[in-house]
Amino acid sequence: MSIDGIKSVEELEKAQAAAQAQGTSVTNYAEWGDILKQMEEYGIDSTGSYQGDVAKMKEIEEAVAEYIAEQQVQQVAQQNNTPENNPNEKVEEVSKTDKEQELKSTVANGTSQQLMADYMKFYHML
Repeated sequence: MSIDGIKSVEELEKAQAAAQAQGTSVTNYAEWGDILKQMEEYGIDSTGSYQGDVAKMKEIEEAVAEYIAEQQVQQVAQQNNTPENNPNEKVEEVSKTDKEQELKSTVANGTSQQLMADYMKFYHML
């Protein structure tokens, strides 16, 4: 027995009871009941028909699957953009540290040369 206008699990159960009283049952009763329970759980209104609810659930499942796929792609892209995974950033970091080391060594060399020059001046004065 096919019925339209069912908007909730309670209405479906009433329709099933009425159909059983007549010796039949609601077509796809168990599956439609599960779909209606999920729709109520998610806060989604029923279309009132089995085919409409099935189509609506498929649409929702596809949208959720698409959203999950987009999130996974964004997560992978974000992971690939981190400095430890980006070779250009690694090169820039190495260049920065090389420049800092070069500056430090230049200062150290200049300081030690100055110290040596001053030492030699005092040594020769004695």
